[in-house]
Amino acid sequence: MATFCTSATADNLRDQAGKQLFMGSFTTSILLGLAATAANGFGGAVIVQKDWDKTYLRYFIAVGAGFMLGTAMLEMLPESIRVSGPNAPLLLLTGYFIVHFFEHTVTSHFHFGEETHKEEFAETHRVYSVIFGLIIHTFFDGIAIASGFLVSSWLGWVIFVAVILHKVPEGFTASSIMLAGGHSKNVAWLTSALLGVTTFLGVLTVTTFTRALPAGLPLSAGVTLYVAASDLIPEVNRERGISVALAVFFGVGMFLLLQHFFH
Repeated sequence: MATFCTSATADNLRDQAGKQLFMGSFTTSILLGLAATAANGFGGAVIVQKDWDKTYLRYFIAVGAGFMLGTAMLEMLPESIRVSGPNAPLLLLTGYFIVHFFEHTVTSHFHFGEETHKEEFAETHRVYSVIFGLIIHTFFDGIAIASGFLVSSWLGWVIFVAVILHKVPEGFTASSIMLAGGHSKNVAWLTSALLGVTTFLGVLTVTTFTRALPAGLPLSAGVTLYVAASDLIPEVNRERGISVALAVFFGVGMFLLLQHFFH
């Protein structure tokens, strides 16, 4: 009888510890989702204020690209295989092509993080189609953050850093597109804030439906890989000189240092 009680007590303590760990991950995911939301809004403020110097955004994009590539290939992919097993590669590829479909098939092509000329988005439906593509992308940003924290605090924080590094250019892009379409500064900024809201909705989706983790993590890994390799790296390649290119390696180096000292 005493043995049974001891065993039951141990099981109860493990359950309580598991619940506390989940609540801690839930709370952290929510708070960081709000931080990512704010970063989108800040990115929108950059473009609606004419006196801002936008040259630093090139380095945000380059560092973000390197960090995201390291995160996707060296952390998210191995963890996806561990969580989802043999289904992980197919889910990763699906996530990659979801963003490709919405950004470069349904929507018109645009340059990520760059001010867009009005003539490129003269038609209203083209403006909204591009914004819709960005919304799909930001939703998976939130899914990535929450999925990471459900696996481990380390993975959650690394994914958050990867996401936050491209949030400002993302908000910048959304506001640029709306201004290019003839909308007011207020509407342009609210659009960038909308991207932040969809990021937060992505966080809530995974934290509410935790059983989505086996699919959510590899899908978001594919999205992260796409944003880094197909959205950000081409923008880096358009810049002349070596400094922006070296910033990509700096981004990878940041990830490797974090992995070495904190993982």
